[in-house]
Amino acid sequence: MPAFQYKARGQRGDAIEGVIDAASTDLAATRLIEGGLTPIDIQPVQEAVGMSTDLAELFPARVEAIDLIQFSRQMYSLSKAGVPILSALSGLAGNARNRTLAKTLTGVIESLHAGWDLSASLAQYPKVFSVFYVSLVRVGETSGQLEEVFRQLSGYLEREQKTRKQIKSAMRYPIFVLVAILIAVIIINVLVVPAFAAIFEQFGADLPLPTRILMATSDAMINHWQFMLAGVMLMVADIGLYLRNDNGRYKWHKTQLRLPLVGKVLYQATLARFSRLFALVQRSGIPIVTGLSVVARALDNDFIEERILSMRDGIERGESLSNTAASTGIFDHLVLQMLQVGEETGATDQLLQDVADYYDDEVDYSIDKLSASIEPTLTIALAGLVFLLATGIFLPMWDLAKVALH
Repeated sequence: MPAFQYKARGQRGDAIEGVIDAASTDLAATRLIEGGLTPIDIQPVQEAVGMSTDLAELFPARVEAIDLIQFSRQMYSLSKAGVPILSALSGLAGNARNRTLAKTLTGVIESLHAGWDLSASLAQYPKVFSVFYVSLVRVGETSGQLEEVFRQLSGYLEREQKTRKQIKSAMRYPIFVLVAILIAVIIINVLVVPAFAAIFEQFGADLPLPTRILMATSDAMINHWQFMLAGVMLMVADIGLYLRNDNGRYKWHKTQLRLPLVGKVLYQATLARFSRLFALVQRSGIPIVTGLSVVARALDNDFIEERILSMRDGIERGESLSNTAASTGIFDHLVLQMLQVGEETGATDQLLQDVADYYDDEVDYSIDKLSASIEPTLTIALAGLVFLLATGIFLPMWDLAKVALH
């Protein structure tokens, strides 16, 4: 973002000089005036060209969930206080710690000056503001409830961030153990097995199958590591290409929900997310057909998205919400029952919010049990590794000892 050297007068007439970041001279003057200063002179700062290029511009910071949470909270507070949108965005752009978010908000301000509405301005930055975020802002603009929409968005994003942190925390120990096992296997194959292999070759005895497996693995890791590394890299590249393909991504998203141990957690988290989002769009006044389209894209699961879009198609044909939900096969009895009761009472949003709270508690409980559930699997893996080493190394040593005694 360009920087400008300015000279201004304070409210008491005192001279003030400094540097301010803004997209243009006019925006720099606007920010100074909003800060209670009277601009006298504003000049762009001349930046050195060459090896001193700002690394932050070459590698822009990523806008994290916490940045959007703070932005939504601040927009809610400023809107509630009656601060105009342009003034609120100008202040947030100037105080944002994330340079990418500050640059994005500056672009949003320029679009607003050009006559665009807020939702259309945010939609220009899909890497920062999701389709769901932009859609709710658009609803807030049309319904006059923009302040309430920002409050709901901050709560939703905060809950999503909490769930992700819980899952990462639960997976930290298993990942650490798996990495430790991998390092141990590499050390054993590179340093330990070759030493025993040299002893076994001297006696020329017949080696058992576990020993031959260990020696073959060690030989491949020491003498053919280039091919193994190339194979791993090729496999990773193939998986990446497969997941970028629509069909591959769809199958992987479907498989995720059926994975042992973590599949149940992902399924419950998806149901909680759907219930909360659909309750949110219903409370905001979005039509059901439009709301289902928005929610489907916000779930980050192509398999679930396809099922929810089939619900939208069913509603367009005149079917009820509960019947179309039952035909998808992805919702359990609790969600279907709440949808049916909500249709009868007209309180679908409140009942779905209760469902979301219920599944949030279930996700918390399942995540707390996740580490305990993974520990037996890791124990079995360690036991298998120890058994292979024991049979592969100590069995031939026992045979050699008997040969030496006779």
